[in-house]
Amino acid sequence: MDNNERNDGLATCSPRLAGEGSGVRPLMLAHRSVRRFTDEAVDEALLQEMLACGIRASNTGNMQLYSVIATTQEPLRSELCKLHFGQCATAPLWLTVCVDVARYHHYCRLNQCDEPYGNLLWFTSALVDASLCAQNICLAAEDRGLGFCYLGTVNYNTRQIADLLQCPKGVVPVIALAMGHPAEEPRRSERLATDAILHRETYHVPSDDELIESHRVRDDDPFNRRMVEENGTRNYCEIFTTKRYPRAMNESVSRDLLQFLKDSGMWDF
Repeated sequence: MDNNERNDGLATCSPRLAGEGSGVRPLMLAHRSVRRFTDEAVDEALLQEMLACGIRASNTGNMQLYSVIATTQEPLRSELCKLHFGQCATAPLWLTVCVDVARYHHYCRLNQCDEPYGNLLWFTSALVDASLCAQNICLAAEDRGLGFCYLGTVNYNTRQIADLLQCPKGVVPVIALAMGHPAEEPRRSERLATDAILHRETYHVPSDDELIESHRVRDDDPFNRRMVEENGTRNYCEIFTTKRYPRAMNESVSRDLLQFLKDSGMWDF
């Protein structure tokens, strides 16, 4: 059995698809997060190529209310890594994707126009656009053999990251990517099946039995079962609610994030 036919956690390729055997679909289905990297730098031409792919993503009104900050040099790279709690310390390239209304407001001032985009509507719109840009960058990276990891910790230290990267008012870090040449072949994480995600015509509230069945892929995963044992929890769900993302932490981070959004001018209404 070759890698194209395997569907276990270590398979390099996704299961073979019907129809065309190459292109973006196998790339997406084979995705896994990489957290350990070689010391090889990401070539500048490759970075430019990935960014070119990123900015071709769809966006609201073609206003492109986002910016990408590439961090490669010390000591800034290590300081940024600390703000992500030391994750992916060997990554040679860090990309911080930001909501950015500052650039467009500057453009508005130069054209003697109003500056109406510092509010929740445009934070939400720009957040979607930044996410689409980031995902295009990541697909281009994987297509060229790079690995990456999304770091949700950007939401935990948003103000500190913004200060470190000298983001002006109207620029909010929302996505962090640690990227480079992989030094590992990590497991391919389990995912819920499409039946758990897809709703036909209107939203279908699952029954208890349907919900349990749809999450069996997660609860029965060997890696997740080991995590339950090591953490001494009753089930995998409890790891999230008591260890990874407990209520008190969620509420504390939310208060800090909301205050930063107000200070950044994205909540002025």
